[in-house]
Amino acid sequence: MKPTAKKPDLLRDNELIYGRLLAVDEPHLIQRYNKALVAFGLEPTRLKSFQIDRTGFSPEIAEECGDFDYLDPNEVNRRFIILTPSQIDLPVVHTAFSNTSQLMFEFMSKNRRAIDALTIKDVIYGEIEDSVPKVNDIEDLLSINQVEFKVLSAEDVLGKAAELGKLVDRLKQEPDAWRDNAMLQRMVDLAKICGDIRENALVPDQVIFRHNAYWTSHFGGLYVFVDPDMTTVICDPAAPGFRRSRPWQVSYLSINDADKVFRFLAATGRLDLPRASWIEASGYLEHRAEMVVRALIR
Repeated sequence: MKPTAKKPDLLRDNELIYGRLLAVDEPHLIQRYNKALVAFGLEPTRLKSFQIDRTGFSPEIAEECGDFDYLDPNEVNRRFIILTPSQIDLPVVHTAFSNTSQLMFEFMSKNRRAIDALTIKDVIYGEIEDSVPKVNDIEDLLSINQVEFKVLSAEDVLGKAAELGKLVDRLKQEPDAWRDNAMLQRMVDLAKICGDIRENALVPDQVIFRHNAYWTSHFGGLYVFVDPDMTTVICDPAAPGFRRSRPWQVSYLSINDADKVFRFLAATGRLDLPRASWIEASGYLEHRAEMVVRALIR
C-alpha cells in the first residue's frame, strides 16, 4: 500500500504564513536553543533544522511537541529565546498580544550592545513579565500597566558578568584586595568567559516598557486603548468583567456596534479615512475589478 501523500499547505508553501523566518540548522545554535527549552521545563528538540521568529518561536518545534503555545503557556508572560541579534528583523508569527512584536523590537534595540556580545557565546532567554500570572477577566488585562523583561542566559554569562563587576569594584575600593590571590584568579577565570566588561555591555539595562494600545486574543479578541483621560475597551459584551471592571475609569464598547467603534477610532485619530487621491493612485480599484472578472470567469 502506497503511503498517503502529504497534503500541500498552500499558505505555508507560498510564505503567506510563517514567511520571512530565520533558519536554524547549525549544531551549536540548535544546542543553545535546546538549553533554553530545558530551562523552560520543555523537552529538547530532535530536529536538525527549524525556523524561528523574532521571539524564538518555531512552527516546526510547535508541531513536534504538539503545542503552539509552548512559548506562551498561559497566553501571558510570553517567553522568548534569542539566538542571534538578527532576530530583530523577523516578524512575530504566533502571539496572544499584538504588541509582543513591538516590545521585542524595543528591547532588542535598546539593549543591542549587550545582545550582540552575549549571543557570541550564549543564548538569551526569559519572559516578558506582566503583573498577572493568568488572565481570568478584563480586570487582569487592565492591571497590566507595563512589562518587564526577565533575562537569563544558559551558560549564566549574565550572572558571571555581574559577579566580575562586583569583584572589579572591590579591587578598586579595598586597599588590600590586590593581595587576595583567590579573588584575582576568579577574576581571570570570569574574564575568560565574559571578556572585558568595561568594553562589552553584557547586562541588558533597559528592560521595562509601556504600551498604550494593544489587541489580545483573550475572550475571543479584545482591544485596549489607553488615553490620558480615559481607557477604552472594545470586546464582546460576554467577556467577563465587561462594564463591571473600573467603570469610573474605563469606557466599554461592544465589538458588535460598528458605528460606535468607528466613531471612537475616528475621533481619537486612530483611523485614517480613505481619500479619493489615495484610492486612485493605489491601484485598488483596478485590483478589485480584476478579482470580479476572475470570479465571473470561474
